[in-house]
Amino acid sequence: MSLRILGSRVLPFVSKSNRRFLCSVAASSAPKDAIPPAAPESDASSTKQGWNFLKFAILGTFTGATAAAGYTTYAYSLNEIEDKTKSFRESVKYSASDNATALDKFQGLLYSTAMTVPAKAIEVYLDARRLIEEQIQSYTEPYSDKLLPDLLPQERHVFTLVLDLNETLIHYTWTRDTGWQTFKRPGVDAFLEHLAQFYEIVVYTDEQNMFVDPVIDRLDTKHCIRYRLARPATKYQEGKHYRDLSKLNRDPGKVLYLSGHALESCLQPENCVPIKPWQQNDKEDTALLDFIPFLEFVARSSPPDIRPVLTSYQGCEIPSEFIRRSKEHQRRMQGQKRGFWRH
Repeated sequence: MSLRILGSRVLPFVSKSNRRFLCSVAASSAPKDAIPPAAPESDASSTKQGWNFLKFAILGTFTGATAAAGYTTYAYSLNEIEDKTKSFRESVKYSASDNATALDKFQGLLYSTAMTVPAKAIEVYLDARRLIEEQIQSYTEPYSDKLLPDLLPQERHVFTLVLDLNETLIHYTWTRDTGWQTFKRPGVDAFLEHLAQFYEIVVYTDEQNMFVDPVIDRLDTKHCIRYRLARPATKYQEGKHYRDLSKLNRDPGKVLYLSGHALESCLQPENCVPIKPWQQNDKEDTALLDFIPFLEFVARSSPPDIRPVLTSYQGCEIPSEFIRRSKEHQRRMQGQKRGFWRH
Protein backbone atom coordinates (compact mmCIF):
# COMPACT_ATOMS: atom_id res chain seq x y z
CA MET A 1 0.00 0.00 0.00
CA SER A 2 2.76 2.28 0.89
CA LEU A 3 4.63 1.35 -2.35
CA ARG A 4 1.59 2.33 -4.41
CA ILE A 5 1.36 5.63 -2.70
CA LEU A 6 5.10 6.22 -3.19
CA GLY A 7 4.88 5.24 -6.87
CA SER A 8 1.92 7.48 -7.49
CA ARG A 9 3.88 10.40 -6.09
CA VAL A 10 7.22 9.68 -7.84
CA LEU A 11 5.87 8.93 -11.35
CA PRO A 12 4.50 12.40 -12.04
CA PHE A 13 7.81 13.96 -11.05
CA VAL A 14 9.79 11.59 -13.26
CA SER A 15 7.47 12.12 -16.19
CA LYS A 16 7.84 15.86 -15.87
CA SER A 17 11.63 15.53 -15.70
CA ASN A 18 11.64 13.32 -18.78
CA ARG A 19 9.56 15.83 -20.75
CA ARG A 20 11.98 18.65 -19.83
CA PHE A 21 15.02 16.54 -20.79
CA LEU A 22 13.48 15.51 -24.10
CA CYS A 23 12.67 19.11 -24.93
CA SER A 24 16.22 20.20 -24.14
CA VAL A 25 17.67 17.36 -26.21
CA ALA A 26 15.37 18.17 -29.12
CA ALA A 27 16.39 21.77 -28.99
CA SER A 28 20.07 20.93 -28.86
CA SER A 29 19.76 18.38 -31.66
CA ALA A 30 17.87 20.72 -34.01
CA PRO A 31 19.74 21.55 -37.29
CA LYS A 32 21.86 24.71 -37.30
CA ASP A 33 20.21 25.93 -40.51
CA ALA A 34 17.08 26.66 -38.60
CA ILE A 35 18.83 29.50 -36.71
CA PRO A 36 18.56 32.76 -38.74
CA PRO A 37 22.06 33.94 -39.76
CA ALA A 38 23.37 37.23 -38.39
CA ALA A 39 23.70 40.15 -40.88
CA PRO A 40 27.26 40.83 -42.13
CA GLU A 41 27.77 44.19 -40.43
CA SER A 42 31.35 44.60 -41.65
CA ASP A 43 30.37 44.40 -45.36
CA ALA A 44 27.54 46.96 -44.97
CA SER A 45 29.76 49.45 -43.15
CA SER A 46 32.54 49.14 -45.75
CA THR A 47 30.04 49.75 -48.58
CA LYS A 48 28.71 52.83 -46.80
CA GLN A 49 32.23 54.17 -46.26
CA GLY A 50 32.98 53.66 -49.95
CA TRP A 51 29.96 55.69 -51.02
CA ASN A 52 30.83 58.45 -48.54
CA PHE A 53 34.37 58.62 -49.90
CA LEU A 54 33.06 58.81 -53.47
CA LYS A 55 30.64 61.60 -52.58
CA PHE A 56 33.34 63.63 -50.81
CA ALA A 57 35.74 63.06 -53.70
CA ILE A 58 33.20 64.35 -56.23
CA LEU A 59 32.36 67.32 -54.00
CA GLY A 60 36.05 68.13 -53.52
CA THR A 61 36.73 67.89 -57.24
CA PHE A 62 33.79 70.16 -58.06
CA THR A 63 34.84 72.69 -55.40
CA GLY A 64 38.42 72.71 -56.63
CA ALA A 65 37.34 73.13 -60.25
CA THR A 66 35.01 75.97 -59.30
CA ALA A 67 37.74 77.73 -57.31
CA ALA A 68 40.22 77.30 -60.17
CA ALA A 69 37.71 78.64 -62.71
CA GLY A 70 36.93 81.62 -60.46
CA TYR A 71 40.59 82.52 -59.98
CA THR A 72 41.32 82.08 -63.69
CA THR A 73 38.40 84.34 -64.60
CA TYR A 74 39.66 86.99 -62.17
CA ALA A 75 43.35 86.80 -63.08
CA TYR A 76 43.33 86.26 -66.86
CA SER A 77 41.43 87.52 -69.86
CA LEU A 78 39.75 85.18 -72.30
CA ASN A 79 42.46 85.64 -74.93
CA GLU A 80 45.21 84.94 -72.41
CA ILE A 81 43.56 81.69 -71.34
CA GLU A 82 43.11 80.61 -74.95
CA ASP A 83 46.78 81.25 -75.66
CA LYS A 84 48.00 79.48 -72.51
CA THR A 85 45.87 76.37 -73.06
CA LYS A 86 46.16 76.15 -76.84
CA SER A 87 49.08 73.71 -76.86
CA PHE A 88 47.47 71.54 -74.19
CA ARG A 89 44.17 71.32 -76.03
CA GLU A 90 45.90 70.49 -79.30
CA SER A 91 48.07 67.80 -77.66
CA VAL A 92 44.94 65.72 -77.06
CA LYS A 93 44.58 65.23 -80.82
CA TYR A 94 47.13 62.41 -80.92
CA SER A 95 48.22 60.92 -84.20
CA ALA A 96 51.06 58.40 -84.16
CA SER A 97 53.75 58.65 -86.79
CA ASP A 98 54.50 55.78 -89.13
CA ASN A 99 57.88 55.14 -87.49
CA ALA A 100 56.49 55.03 -83.95
CA THR A 101 56.85 51.78 -82.05
CA ALA A 102 53.91 49.92 -80.60
CA LEU A 103 54.88 51.13 -77.13
CA ASP A 104 55.01 54.75 -78.27
CA LYS A 105 51.62 54.40 -79.93
CA PHE A 106 50.15 52.89 -76.80
CA GLN A 107 51.63 55.60 -74.56
CA GLY A 108 50.36 58.34 -76.88
CA LEU A 109 46.90 56.82 -77.00
CA LEU A 110 46.86 56.46 -73.22
CA TYR A 111 47.90 60.10 -72.74
CA SER A 112 45.32 61.33 -75.23
CA THR A 113 42.58 59.35 -73.49
CA ALA A 114 43.58 60.60 -70.03
CA MET A 115 43.75 64.27 -71.13
CA THR A 116 40.50 64.29 -73.12
CA VAL A 117 38.31 65.10 -70.13
CA PRO A 118 40.43 68.07 -68.87
CA ALA A 119 40.73 69.42 -72.42
CA LYS A 120 36.98 69.20 -72.97
CA ALA A 121 36.40 70.89 -69.62
CA ILE A 122 38.64 73.78 -70.68
CA GLU A 123 36.78 74.12 -73.98
CA VAL A 124 33.44 74.15 -72.17
CA TYR A 125 34.78 76.85 -69.83
CA LEU A 126 36.02 78.96 -72.75
CA ASP A 127 32.71 78.68 -74.61
CA ALA A 128 30.70 79.54 -71.50
CA ARG A 129 32.91 82.51 -70.64
CA ARG A 130 32.83 83.79 -74.21
CA LEU A 131 29.03 83.65 -74.22
CA ILE A 132 28.75 85.38 -70.83
CA GLU A 133 31.20 88.13 -71.79
CA GLU A 134 29.32 88.77 -75.02
CA GLN A 135 26.09 89.16 -73.08
CA ILE A 136 27.72 91.47 -70.53
CA GLN A 137 29.39 93.49 -73.25
CA SER A 138 26.05 94.14 -74.90
CA TYR A 139 25.02 95.99 -71.73
CA THR A 140 28.31 97.66 -70.78
CA GLU A 141 29.76 98.71 -74.15
CA PRO A 142 28.30 101.03 -76.80
CA TYR A 143 26.28 99.09 -79.33
CA SER A 144 28.74 99.95 -82.11
CA ASP A 145 32.34 101.06 -82.60
CA LYS A 146 31.00 103.63 -85.06
CA LEU A 147 28.04 105.36 -83.47
CA LEU A 148 27.79 107.93 -86.26
CA PRO A 149 27.96 107.43 -90.03
CA ASP A 150 30.95 108.69 -91.99
CA LEU A 151 31.11 112.39 -92.75
CA LEU A 152 30.74 113.45 -96.34
CA PRO A 153 34.05 114.42 -97.98
CA GLN A 154 33.03 118.08 -98.14
CA GLU A 155 32.29 118.07 -94.39
CA ARG A 156 35.58 116.66 -93.13
CA HIS A 157 36.60 120.09 -91.80
CA VAL A 158 33.41 120.51 -89.73
CA PHE A 159 33.62 120.27 -85.95
CA THR A 160 31.21 118.06 -84.00
CA LEU A 161 29.43 119.66 -81.04
CA VAL A 162 28.20 116.95 -78.67
CA LEU A 163 25.56 118.12 -76.20
CA ASP A 164 24.26 116.52 -73.05
CA LEU A 165 20.52 116.71 -72.48
CA ASN A 166 19.44 116.93 -68.85
CA GLU A 167 20.63 120.05 -66.97
CA THR A 168 22.32 121.22 -70.18
CA LEU A 169 19.52 121.81 -72.71
CA ILE A 170 16.55 120.89 -70.53
CA HIS A 171 15.63 119.94 -66.99
CA TYR A 172 12.95 117.44 -66.06
CA THR A 173 11.27 116.78 -62.74
CA TRP A 174 8.66 114.42 -61.36
CA THR A 175 6.08 115.02 -58.64
CA ARG A 176 3.14 112.99 -57.48
CA ASP A 177 0.72 115.73 -58.49
CA THR A 178 2.08 116.66 -61.93
CA GLY A 179 4.05 113.57 -63.00
CA TRP A 180 6.96 114.16 -65.37
CA GLN A 181 7.58 117.74 -66.50
CA THR A 182 10.26 118.90 -68.95
CA PHE A 183 11.52 122.50 -69.08
CA LYS A 184 13.63 124.15 -71.80
CA ARG A 185 16.71 126.07 -70.77
CA PRO A 186 16.58 129.79 -71.59
CA GLY A 187 18.21 130.52 -74.94
CA VAL A 188 18.26 126.91 -76.13
CA ASP A 189 16.40 127.68 -79.36
CA ALA A 190 18.76 130.50 -80.37
CA PHE A 191 21.77 128.42 -79.31
CA LEU A 192 20.84 125.46 -81.50
CA GLU A 193 19.71 127.50 -84.48
CA HIS A 194 22.83 129.65 -84.57
CA LEU A 195 25.45 126.94 -84.01
CA ALA A 196 23.84 124.53 -86.47
CA GLN A 197 25.37 126.77 -89.16
CA PHE A 198 28.88 125.88 -87.99
CA TYR A 199 28.70 122.47 -86.29
CA GLU A 200 27.46 118.98 -86.66
CA ILE A 201 25.28 118.89 -83.52
CA VAL A 202 24.81 115.60 -81.69
CA VAL A 203 22.87 114.94 -78.48
CA TYR A 204 24.55 112.25 -76.38
CA THR A 205 22.72 111.32 -73.18
CA ASP A 206 22.40 108.44 -70.74
CA GLU A 207 18.61 108.51 -70.88
CA GLN A 208 16.59 105.83 -72.63
CA ASN A 209 15.44 106.27 -76.24
CA MET A 210 11.78 106.15 -75.17
CA PHE A 211 12.43 109.39 -73.26
CA VAL A 212 14.95 111.06 -75.55
CA ASP A 213 13.07 110.87 -78.86
CA PRO A 214 9.84 112.62 -77.84
CA VAL A 215 11.75 115.28 -75.87
CA ILE A 216 14.02 116.18 -78.80
CA ASP A 217 11.10 116.11 -81.21
CA ARG A 218 9.44 118.85 -79.16
CA LEU A 219 12.69 120.67 -78.40
CA ASP A 220 14.21 120.77 -81.89
CA THR A 221 11.37 121.69 -84.22
CA LYS A 222 13.83 123.14 -86.79
CA HIS A 223 15.92 119.97 -86.92
CA CYS A 224 19.18 121.56 -85.85
CA ILE A 225 20.25 118.38 -84.05
CA ARG A 226 21.61 115.97 -86.63
CA TYR A 227 21.96 112.82 -84.46
CA ARG A 228 20.76 111.60 -81.06
CA LEU A 229 22.53 108.97 -78.99
CA ALA A 230 20.91 107.48 -75.89
CA ARG A 231 21.87 105.02 -73.15
CA PRO A 232 22.65 102.04 -75.44
CA ALA A 233 25.47 104.16 -76.91
CA THR A 234 27.14 104.78 -73.53
CA LYS A 235 29.78 102.75 -71.73
CA TYR A 236 28.71 101.35 -68.36
CA GLN A 237 31.43 101.02 -65.74
CA GLU A 238 31.64 101.44 -61.97
CA GLY A 239 27.88 101.88 -61.76
CA LYS A 240 27.68 104.86 -64.16
CA HIS A 241 26.98 105.47 -67.85
CA TYR A 242 29.81 107.34 -69.57
CA ARG A 243 29.93 109.02 -72.96
CA ASP A 244 32.70 107.46 -75.00
CA LEU A 245 33.66 110.00 -77.65
CA SER A 246 36.15 107.59 -79.20
CA LYS A 247 33.20 105.62 -80.61
CA LEU A 248 31.73 108.56 -82.52
CA ASN A 249 33.63 107.84 -85.75
CA ARG A 250 34.94 111.39 -85.71
CA ASP A 251 38.37 113.01 -85.54
CA PRO A 252 38.94 113.43 -81.75
CA GLY A 253 40.66 116.74 -82.42
CA LYS A 254 37.40 118.13 -83.82
CA VAL A 255 34.96 117.05 -81.10
CA LEU A 256 33.65 119.21 -78.22
CA TYR A 257 31.43 117.82 -75.48
CA LEU A 258 29.30 120.47 -73.74
CA SER A 259 27.59 119.31 -70.54
CA GLY A 260 26.57 120.44 -67.11
CA HIS A 261 28.42 117.36 -65.81
CA ALA A 262 31.05 117.08 -68.53
CA LEU A 263 34.04 115.85 -66.51
CA GLU A 264 31.94 113.39 -64.51
CA SER A 265 30.16 111.80 -67.47
CA CYS A 266 32.77 111.58 -70.25
CA LEU A 267 35.75 109.27 -70.75
CA GLN A 268 37.67 111.93 -72.69
CA PRO A 269 38.12 114.92 -70.34
CA GLU A 270 40.39 116.64 -72.87
CA ASN A 271 37.32 117.17 -75.10
CA CYS A 272 35.03 118.46 -72.35
CA VAL A 273 33.48 121.91 -72.23
CA PRO A 274 31.88 122.37 -68.78
CA ILE A 275 28.80 124.54 -68.48
CA LYS A 276 26.85 125.46 -65.38
CA PRO A 277 24.14 122.85 -64.67
CA TRP A 278 20.66 124.30 -65.05
CA GLN A 279 17.40 123.73 -63.22
CA GLN A 280 14.01 125.10 -64.08
CA ASN A 281 13.87 127.62 -61.20
CA ASP A 282 16.77 129.63 -62.70
CA LYS A 283 14.79 131.87 -65.06
CA GLU A 284 17.64 134.34 -65.65
CA ASP A 285 20.17 131.81 -66.91
CA THR A 286 22.21 132.93 -69.96
CA ALA A 287 24.92 130.24 -70.01
CA LEU A 288 24.02 128.83 -73.42
CA LEU A 289 23.96 132.26 -75.04
CA ASP A 290 27.25 133.16 -73.33
CA PHE A 291 28.95 130.20 -75.02
CA ILE A 292 27.95 131.20 -78.55
CA PRO A 293 30.89 133.64 -79.17
CA PHE A 294 33.50 131.11 -78.09
CA LEU A 295 32.00 128.20 -80.05
CA GLU A 296 31.54 130.33 -83.16
CA PHE A 297 35.15 131.51 -82.95
CA VAL A 298 36.36 127.90 -82.72
CA ALA A 299 34.34 126.90 -85.77
CA ARG A 300 35.53 129.89 -87.81
CA SER A 301 39.19 129.70 -86.83
CA SER A 302 39.20 125.87 -87.17
CA PRO A 303 42.22 124.96 -85.03
CA PRO A 304 43.94 121.71 -86.09
CA ASP A 305 43.23 120.18 -82.67
CA ILE A 306 40.70 121.57 -80.21
CA ARG A 307 42.07 119.67 -77.23
CA PRO A 308 45.06 121.94 -76.47
CA VAL A 309 42.73 124.92 -76.78
CA LEU A 310 40.36 123.49 -74.19
CA THR A 311 43.29 122.59 -71.93
CA SER A 312 44.34 126.25 -71.92
CA TYR A 313 40.91 127.13 -70.48
CA GLN A 314 41.06 124.49 -67.77
CA GLY A 315 39.95 125.84 -64.40
CA CYS A 316 38.41 128.95 -65.99
CA GLU A 317 34.87 129.91 -66.89
CA ILE A 318 35.24 129.67 -70.64
CA PRO A 319 32.86 132.44 -71.82
CA SER A 320 34.27 135.12 -69.52
CA GLU A 321 37.87 133.99 -70.09
CA PHE A 322 37.33 134.05 -73.84
CA ILE A 323 36.03 137.63 -73.66
CA ARG A 324 39.01 138.64 -71.53
CA ARG A 325 41.48 137.10 -73.98
CA SER A 326 39.66 138.65 -76.93
CA LYS A 327 39.87 142.13 -75.42
CA GLU A 328 43.52 141.64 -74.56
CA HIS A 329 44.23 140.50 -78.10
CA GLN A 330 42.45 143.56 -79.52
CA ARG A 331 44.46 145.89 -77.29
CA ARG A 332 47.67 144.22 -78.36
CA MET A 333 46.73 144.48 -82.02
CA GLN A 334 45.83 148.16 -81.65
CA GLY A 335 49.14 148.83 -79.95
CA GLN A 336 51.00 147.16 -82.80
CA LYS A 337 49.10 149.29 -85.34
CA ARG A 338 49.94 152.51 -83.49
CA GLY A 339 53.57 151.48 -83.32
CA PHE A 340 53.61 150.70 -87.02
CA TRP A 341 52.29 154.18 -87.97
CA ARG A 342 54.77 155.90 -85.65
CA HIS A 343 57.65 154.27 -87.46
